[in-house]
Parts: sequence; structure tokens; C-alpha cells
Amino acid sequence: QVQLVESGGGLVQAGDSLSLSCVASGYAFSMYPMAWFRQAPGKDREFVASISGSGYATQFIDSVKGRFTISRDNVKNTVYLQMNSLKPEDTAIYYCTGSSSRVAPNWNYWGQGTQVTVSS
Repeated sequence: QVQLVESGGGLVQAGDSLSLSCVASGYAFSMYPMAWFRQAPGKDREFVASISGSGYATQFIDSVKGRFTISRDNVKNTVYLQMNSLKPEDTAIYYCTGSSSRVAPNWNYWGQGTQVTVSS
């Protein structure tokens, strides 16, 4: 049974930083891509960032490029999202997700989400 457990959310002010973590279990973590999505109130869930199984390849939505970084520790089965220069529009529930495909990510596994609130 695959489990993804996020942590690190909270309430911060604009310009602050926050780091999210996601620990995976029951999953061949190092083989597969991982990603972070987010969902703001009244909006669809959107892709934020992804990282390949090796950690060498990353992708980001344009709105977070230069501010967010994604990384992973395949020994600890953990993926991270470092968020700097946070803006009120970054307020959302952030979800960790894992793929069961190495070639075409399918984001089959999801965590419960962690709330990030950025005040102006």
C-alpha cells in the first residue's frame, strides 16, 4: 500500500520561505518521478513542480520558476519543495504525488495535502 505523507505547511508572510516534505512508503520511490501540485480555493488543482527518479531532471510551472526548488532524497524516500519569496497567490493546499510510470508520469499516488497560506 503506497502512502505519501506531506508536512511543512503553515502560515507565513509575503516574502518568507517555507519548505515542504513528503515521505513515501510502500513504493519503489527511487525509480519513479515525483511532483507537487496545488489547489487554491475555487480553482482547479495545478501542477507546480516535478522531479525525475534520479533527481537530475526537474520542471516547474512558470509562476514559481526562480522561487521554488524541488529535490529528493532517495535514501530517505522523501521529496522536498523549497519555496522562497512566497506570494499571496501561492496560497493553496499543496499535494505530493508519485507516478507508477517511469516514462510517462501518471500521478497515481497522492498525499492528503498540506495547507500553505501566505498573507500580504
